[in-house]
Amino acid sequence: MTAQSDNCLVSNEWVCGEYLRTRKQELIDATVQHLELTGVSMLIGLAVAFPLALLARRWRFAAGGVLGLTTVLYTIPSLAMFSLLLPVYGLSASVVVTGLVLYSLTILVRNILAGLRGVPEEVREAARGMGYGSVRLLFGVEVRLALPAIMAGVRIATVSTVSLVTVGAIVGHGGLGNLIYSGMENLFKAQVLTASTLCVLIAVTADVLLLLVQRLLTPWARAGAASGRRLGRRTAPSPEVVRT
Repeated sequence: MTAQSDNCLVSNEWVCGEYLRTRKQELIDATVQHLELTGVSMLIGLAVAFPLALLARRWRFAAGGVLGLTTVLYTIPSLAMFSLLLPVYGLSASVVVTGLVLYSLTILVRNILAGLRGVPEEVREAARGMGYGSVRLLFGVEVRLALPAIMAGVRIATVSTVSLVTVGAIVGHGGLGNLIYSGMENLFKAQVLTASTLCVLIAVTADVLLLLVQRLLTPWARAGAASGRRLGRRTAPSPEVVRT
């Protein structure tokens, strides 16, 4: 059995249990770095995107500039983006984080803005009539009602960020991307497949976890959907009525 496991490394097979056993710590370190880069980038991205969305909502003339700028940034190829940031940050993780933050803005700003704009004006007026100030109105009413749209943007941006982290391998800070690129250079099949699979698992897991967070933060959305389904069943015509 051991000989067969050793042979999968020698024969350079795609699926190799011996690779997982002998490179366990390397895989753990790369995965941790991947998660750190993704998490930090998303947190900074949200911190930057939220005030930009508020600016675009408050002044209509600023919306075009904010959305246009974030869209232009998103169209820059990732290799070019990281290369442009190299003179500023050098060969550091800051290059990767800054690039990922800039890429996340177009998704986050648009979804935050769409969510806030989708809050009915009568809800705002009712809150003001109850004595809500601007800050309390924003975070106590508007942001809560906009959460489905905001969380949808966060989920998309997170999955995209997990993928883009791999490009950071060009500066030595690409998480699992480091293993993918080195495996491609050496034609190390097991390393490429394992690191790529872990990237997919991270993206899927993050999306599922964020969906669960969204459901926990928006219980009224589930209640509304359930109420709609019950109403639909009550008002649906019976088969006998349809036949007649």
